[in-house]
Amino acid sequence: MENHNKKKTIRVVLVDDQTMIRQGLGYVIKMQKDMEVSGEASNGEEAVQIVGEIIPDVVLMDVQMPNMSGIDATREITRLHPSIKVLILTTFDTYDYIVDGIRAGAVGYMLKDSDSQDMLDLIRRAHQGEALFYTATAAKALAEVLQSQQKSDESDSDADFDSALPPLVMFDQLTDRERDVLEQLSYGKRNDQIAQHLLISGGTVKTHIHRILQKMGVEDRTQAVAKAIRYKIVK
Repeated sequence: MENHNKKKTIRVVLVDDQTMIRQGLGYVIKMQKDMEVSGEASNGEEAVQIVGEIIPDVVLMDVQMPNMSGIDATREITRLHPSIKVLILTTFDTYDYIVDGIRAGAVGYMLKDSDSQDMLDLIRRAHQGEALFYTATAAKALAEVLQSQQKSDESDSDADFDSALPPLVMFDQLTDRERDVLEQLSYGKRNDQIAQHLLISGGTVKTHIHRILQKMGVEDRTQAVAKAIRYKIVK
């Protein structure tokens, strides 16, 4: 029974150049039965190294740090370890940080002065595979990223695509309704919200999500959204 509970523990790495911030976040996380602080780093370079050694579930990543920024560290971590969920920490609800974070592979962001319970909720939801771009600023940033990718897609030739991209047939296998569901997932919508928006049942939403994950070859919603953004599947 003890081993089973241990498997459920969310392992978190804290990355911030301010010791007091890390201590404050760590104190709150350590109070939770389903979480633990597995490591800490004070800059981006340390973060990439420590995350590579520990392989945590979630990383809380500051943006402005010495040696390597949080955005660059996020990009490297998500490239090397796609299953790790990175949440960007910001002092302000800054549009540019959100856009850069999305493009780097972060699954969401939070403000440093957020309520501790909101922070814990974000960690848990990220761990469960949700993409957490749901505030007005984040929605605007995500829309901008998708729009810019659309324009790039219209102007770039096939030769410009990375040779590592999955076969286009994988994308073509998604039905129109599955694309609708995937787009709603990209905005951090819950199953019940997607059902209400698309006027379908919760069970139907679950079925669509299951098929989306299978067709895209990913394990959870976060990976599906990340791949959708990278490969321009959603509009």
